[in-house]
Formats: sequence, C-alpha cells, structure tokens
Amino acid sequence: MMIEDHDCLATIKVLITYLMSSVTPLLKMRQHSSKQRPHFDPSQLIHRQCPTTPSSVWRTMRCVCRLSAVLAWSLIGCGLQMLCVILPGKMNLLFPLLFWRVLCFLLGINIRQLGTMAGHLSPRQDGRRVVFVANHTSWLDVLVLGSVLPVFFIAKADVRNWPFIGFLTRLGGTIYITRNRQEAAQNVQNVLERLIKGYNIAFFPEGTTSDGSAVRPFLSSLFAIAKPTKKEKERERKTGQELPPLLVQPISLTYDQLEGLPVGRSRRASVFSWFGDMYLMPHVWSLGKWRSMRATILFHEPLKPEDFPTRKALANVSHDLIRKGNEALRQNRVDPSSPHRL
Repeated sequence: MMIEDHDCLATIKVLITYLMSSVTPLLKMRQHSSKQRPHFDPSQLIHRQCPTTPSSVWRTMRCVCRLSAVLAWSLIGCGLQMLCVILPGKMNLLFPLLFWRVLCFLLGINIRQLGTMAGHLSPRQDGRRVVFVANHTSWLDVLVLGSVLPVFFIAKADVRNWPFIGFLTRLGGTIYITRNRQEAAQNVQNVLERLIKGYNIAFFPEGTTSDGSAVRPFLSSLFAIAKPTKKEKERERKTGQELPPLLVQPISLTYDQLEGLPVGRSRRASVFSWFGDMYLMPHVWSLGKWRSMRATILFHEPLKPEDFPTRKALANVSHDLIRKGNEALRQNRVDPSSPHRL
C-alpha cells in the first residue's frame, strides 16, 4: 500500500513538473514584455514645436490677415508712443493701455477680469504704490496684463536686445534688470525712481515662462523692492530716496477658453504657453489661426509687506494665492460674485 502511494505521488509530481515546464516560458515572456513596455506620458503626445492647431485654407488666411494688421498697428503704435513719451503727464502710460487692447482685439483675445485692481493711474488715498505680481506662461501675458494695468513692467535685460519686441518694450518704459549681483543695487535704484515718481510696477516672480499647468517657485529676491532689508533702508535714507509705502497684489492669469470651449492641458501647453526652447514665430503663426480665445485675470486681495517678517514669507504667500487662483480658474471653480473664495 505504501508503494502504491509513493507511485501515485511520484506520478502527480511528474505531471506538475510537466505542466510547469510548459507554462514557465509563457510567464517569463510576460515578465519580459512588461519590462520592455514603454512608459506612457500624456505630455509626450504634444510636441512643443508642432502645436495641435487644425490647418485649413480659411485658418491660414485668417492668420495672414491678423498678423498683417498686428504689424501695421505696431508700426503706428511705435510712432504714437514716441510722441507720448515727449508729452507731459501720464500719456506714456495711457497710450500703452490702448495699444495692448487693440493688439488683443486683433488676435481675438477676450479678457475677463475678476476681483478689484488695487492701483490705477490716479494715486491711492492712502498714498501707497502698488506692485503687481503674476504668473508667467507666455509672451501673451504682457499683452493681456498691459491692456489692463497702467504700470511699468520689469523684464530681464535680454529682452532689450530682442528684435522689434525689444524696441516696443523700450518705448513702453520697461525696467530692465540683470541677475548680476554687482548690478543688483542699480536695478533696485531704477525701480525706486519709478515708485517715487508715483508709478506702479508689475513683474513675473517666476523669472521664466511655464507650460501653464503649474506655477513655478518664486524668486524671493525680486520682492526686495517691497521688503527691503535694514541696510537697504539705510542706503535709501542716505541717498534721500526713501521707498514710499507699498502694496503687493497677486494676480492669477489663466487662458481658459479657446473658440468658446474650455481649455484642457494639451491646448494650454501647445496653443497658449511659450516656454523652454519653443520658437517664437511658429507659436505666433499657430495662435493666429484660432478664431477666438479668452484670458481671465483674477485680482487677489492686496498684501501689506509690513505684515510679513521676511521677503521670503511675502513671496510664499503670494505664490500660494496665485497657485490656488490658477487651479480654480483652470477647473472653473471661481464664482464671479465672490472671486476671492477659492
């Protein structure tokens, strides 16, 4: 009886070994194929140099007409702006508002404003100047914000040497800054002169553009204007150019509609955003083919720099407000009646 049981167990063992020998190669093949399976990344479906813009004869004609109108208006605007710089008063700030609004109209960009802007051409009753800070995704940001904000923009010094755009920014009174520490004091001095004269300023604390899906970390060094150190305050007193009281107003800027439809991640990255090593002219050509688009500007509650211990804390709070505002705008969660409730 024991021999029969042993034979039965041996038979079962041989059968299992045979079955496993035929199944094991299949399992190995499955494991091998899973290792070789390519990693799926949705962002790789969109080539940054080949925007997802439909092509047709009508779209091409629309783009040609638009760009021709933009070029003509830019040439006219340059002459008028040179005249406004010579004239007394604040015509050098009033005309850029009209100039950028016409450019937005020619490109089919509708602008929606939510919240209250803290600074205008007329001085505030409390005597504070306003520093506007916003997220940065494209060259379009200057057009959109420039059509609303009567301010001088701060830009990196490289923009000054860009063909045509550099000339436009110089006419608009753009303040150029460098990242060279030796010239940092002069950069602050140039900004101080505008603030003391009663002007407001605006800058992009990310320092560069992004794909529009998230807000990059802010460079806290740019907040030195609103939150100077004790040494900087002493230097201002000695030179007789003491910084006037300021307000910092964060702004969330999002491109949320394209031809009347909500904008998803792919369209935002390929149509609106201009970042990385993308070329400018293909991006402009692609943008001009679309019939209409919308940009939403959300003005957050202004911040008082004296309420924050350091410029880093001020930069972090500004970043948090702008990030939440952009997320809410992208997800269409902002109530126009109470835009600050995110």
